[in-house]
Amino acid sequence: MSLRRNLAAGLLFTALGAVAAQANTLVYCSEGSPEGFDPALYTAGTTFDASEHTIYDKLVLFETGTTNVIPGLAESWEASADGLEYTFKLRQGVKFHSNEQFTPSRDFNADDVIFSFERQRLADHPYHTVSGGTWEYFGGMSMPDLIKEVVKVDDYTVKFVLNRPEAPMISNLAMGFASILSAEYADAMLAAGTPEMLNQAPIGTGAFSFVAYQKDAVIRYAANPDYWRGASSIDNLVFAITPDASVRYQKLKASECHVMPYPNPADIEAMKSDPDVVMLEQEGLNVGYLAYNTQVAPFDNAKVRKALNMAIDKQAIIDVVFQGSGQIAKNPIPPTIWSYNDAIVDDPYDPEAAKAMLEAEGVKDLSMKIWAMPVQRPYNPNARRMAELMQEDFAKIGVTVEIVSYEWGEYLERSKAKDRDGAVLLGWTGDNGDPDNFLAVLLGCDGVERSNRAQWCYQPFDDIIQKAKVVSDIGERTKLYEEAQVIFKDQAPWATIAHSVVFMPVRPEVKGYKVHPLGGHIFYGVDLAE
Repeated sequence: MSLRRNLAAGLLFTALGAVAAQANTLVYCSEGSPEGFDPALYTAGTTFDASEHTIYDKLVLFETGTTNVIPGLAESWEASADGLEYTFKLRQGVKFHSNEQFTPSRDFNADDVIFSFERQRLADHPYHTVSGGTWEYFGGMSMPDLIKEVVKVDDYTVKFVLNRPEAPMISNLAMGFASILSAEYADAMLAAGTPEMLNQAPIGTGAFSFVAYQKDAVIRYAANPDYWRGASSIDNLVFAITPDASVRYQKLKASECHVMPYPNPADIEAMKSDPDVVMLEQEGLNVGYLAYNTQVAPFDNAKVRKALNMAIDKQAIIDVVFQGSGQIAKNPIPPTIWSYNDAIVDDPYDPEAAKAMLEAEGVKDLSMKIWAMPVQRPYNPNARRMAELMQEDFAKIGVTVEIVSYEWGEYLERSKAKDRDGAVLLGWTGDNGDPDNFLAVLLGCDGVERSNRAQWCYQPFDDIIQKAKVVSDIGERTKLYEEAQVIFKDQAPWATIAHSVVFMPVRPEVKGYKVHPLGGHIFYGVDLAE
């Protein structure tokens, strides 16, 4: 990043109070720093907020506030009768952003779609290993096996040819990994010897263009005046990175920010009666969990995992950590999503039975690590406190726990390791409203060493979720997913902890903001009252 960009970011950060007072400059007090600005490389909502939901578009989009799919960079699409071909008619006249390194010479076209997917799909693509090239979603969703080829029919027509039908295909293409980048920018940066600039100085077609980033401090965006949906009412968008929820609340009250995520549960009632705050809320499409490493003894034993699950007092976690703003999770998908199996019986809280089960499996004097996230998420407002409660619970059955943590990006990267030491507190907010997005991405064999933090590859489970992908009938898919949840509960790769209500405090002058069920914080369509 250039010196000029760093100076601009620093000056902006020191003047946040003044920025917040300017008309049509919206300040969002975000909870953490993004890992980068290329959403296909990552899975964290913090990163998607800073990239997917600001800078980029996809072929199809989720209508803000719903899980309805609407046209995006594709004006229309059609599927073949056998479900093996999807043809997209692309929107014409769409402009890419520009920056100090690059000015586009053409509008968005089919070449950009081809580039955005082939770099993830093809191991010999020049961008396949740039910036780490893990492509977690693409791999975790079995895309390398699913997509046979991506064909440029003409400049404004693209066809995806599949090896098998994929029921959630269109919804999947509205997710962050399917963001469309500029092939021309990629070529220019490759020629300049700086391909990583795609992730550091992003170029997209979205409502906001990237201006500057000072790590752990501030991100600045400007409205895209040529945006194909019409320019944003907000002229400038600022992410003021503020990890402490109490500080975010004070900034909100002082008009130093207009929107803040993830309030402290203990502050919610006060916020609801605060004249400086409008509290938006919605039942979350999420789950928080503790993922054991099922590749490492003794956690490779389902009975050991079951015993640990029975030692966790989940009601105490709901009371202390969520302050009542969540509910106990018994399944890996939330009750707000179709195919939820309510007939599942949760593991009982029974420390004595848990202790006896460990002894029966020959496990004595067990020491383990629990990883606690350093940031707040909708599915876990205080991971450190949750880990401490689990530490106390496990001590009652003779298990010693060491709590560890890392910086958020490092936490996410380290926790993917197949030989990882310890159980990881994490969670998920649905990306597309389909059960596949939880069960396949988080628990399927293709997600091992990627989004499957339990490193759990259990063939009977995987066979069912792979079958459910290719079935179009929703009734049949529901039955398969219900069966998959039974297997999950029996094998216990996770301790399912909670589903939470999402609370979103905004200032009274914020107009048009919608709580998005898929977890993103989206500022296109938002305005500030005079």
